[in-house]
Amino acid sequence: MICRRIIPCLDIKNGKTVKGVSFQNLVDLGEPVEMAKKYSHEGADELVILDITATLEEREVFLDMVEHIGRQINIPLCVGGGISSVDHAIKILRAGADKIVVNSAAILNPNLINQLSETLGKQCVVVAIDAELINEQWVVKAKSATYTTNLQLFEWAFEVQKRGAGEILFTSIDHDGTNNGYALAPLSFLAENLSIPIIASGGAGSMLHFDELFRNTKVSGALAAGVFHRNQIRISELKALLFQNQINVRLKN
Repeated sequence: MICRRIIPCLDIKNGKTVKGVSFQNLVDLGEPVEMAKKYSHEGADELVILDITATLEEREVFLDMVEHIGRQINIPLCVGGGISSVDHAIKILRAGADKIVVNSAAILNPNLINQLSETLGKQCVVVAIDAELINEQWVVKAKSATYTTNLQLFEWAFEVQKRGAGEILFTSIDHDGTNNGYALAPLSFLAENLSIPIIASGGAGSMLHFDELFRNTKVSGALAAGVFHRNQIRISELKALLFQNQINVRLKN
């Protein structure tokens, strides 16, 4: 039985942690370093940091922040935002990250996934896929969901796996920030039909949503942001509930 992961995510803009709804109307929710320390202490399984404007601003992720956070936590650190080359990915790993996340750059240049996997090892490579339900089709979006591609979610996910990704982080743009629960149907399909781990993102609003996700899909992990940042859910309490409900999670010693 797989051990399900609980993964907080820090979306970073101008050095602050922000959160919105469907990637819009972002509000400042706190200092990234202090939040990272809190989540590590509470028993999070991993921490994801996404520099959400790096791609739009055509710059590299803030390495000094990665270094600072990496020194403050004792859980795996996964970093994304504007990564478009193997050299850039290596800089992030050397700064203290355990994994890197690519999204828009992989859409523009799918061979980047192969290059990253062959150079760094697939265990280091997470491909994020943001998709929106349009005319009953899950359509992949890029550049912080500002650009609609001609890619279909499931076709792109299978290609990503074939090219050597170690994990897929799937975010439903329709569910992001709504607190109405995860997009169970596409997540179930991805987890059932792909052989690499799937991380669910977008929609968590209560502990019931995590329980529902793990009971109804085979996803490896659940990522959330706002419910953790606003202290609506404490990770330690969430894991205790999931464990009580016979869902396999790692409890903090």
